[in-house]
Amino acid sequence: MYLGEGIAKCVTLTSLNLNLSCNNIGDNGAKYLGEIITKCVTLTSLILNLWENDIGENGANNLGERIAKCVTLTSLNLHLRNNRNGENGAKYLREGITKCVTLTSLNLNLWDTSIGDNGAKYLGKSIAKCVTLTSLNLHLRNNRIGENGAKYLGEGIAKCATLNSLNLNLKDTNIGDNGTKYLGEEISKCVTLISLNLDLRCYSIGENGAKFLGEGIAKCVTLTSLNLNLSENNISENGNRILK
Repeated sequence: MYLGEGIAKCVTLTSLNLNLSCNNIGDNGAKYLGEIITKCVTLTSLILNLWENDIGENGANNLGERIAKCVTLTSLNLHLRNNRNGENGAKYLREGITKCVTLTSLNLNLWDTSIGDNGAKYLGKSIAKCVTLTSLNLHLRNNRIGENGAKYLGEGIAKCATLNSLNLNLKDTNIGDNGTKYLGEEISKCVTLISLNLDLRCYSIGENGAKFLGEGIAKCVTLTSLNLNLSENNISENGNRILK
């Protein structure tokens, strides 16, 4: 990859923003990119936009392994929407992210990558180990995540003891009332949260889910900004009253 050869020679880079969306780079392209990244030994901020590039588990594995070697990173933005990562891809990414021990900001976009509950479990475990995070953005829309996946994610988020900002997108999943309950319970443990953005347009939440969510949010006493999207559900009048 000629582009990579040039970037690899920029040995003093602290910030790299690379947008290669919709370029069909595949697993081999992801491998080359990973090799490039590890040669930028002073990176503190990395943005990789790789939407719709036919990247599968092997590509995710290579990226995860290389990201793990970026030991100076404080900010990581990884956009892999509409690829073929699957749950194993999420596992490989998790193994890389957990080794970035200085991360304060993580933005992970895995829309429509078929990670399922197991993939959500791997992500939850990785997030739990990012103990210096202050900002977390997880975009997991359309990923066949159910109540167990919501539970794993919630458990991971709750262990980010310094989190100030949380943006969680679970649109077009199937977390239901139980999954919403798990999220509410775990978010209530994020005692340093200032900003909370939840997109839960998933057609499966009723008034009980709204109740559980409301109870959890009520315990986030430091919140100054709240954006809650529960459209396209079935919370009814009672659920709306409970949220108020």
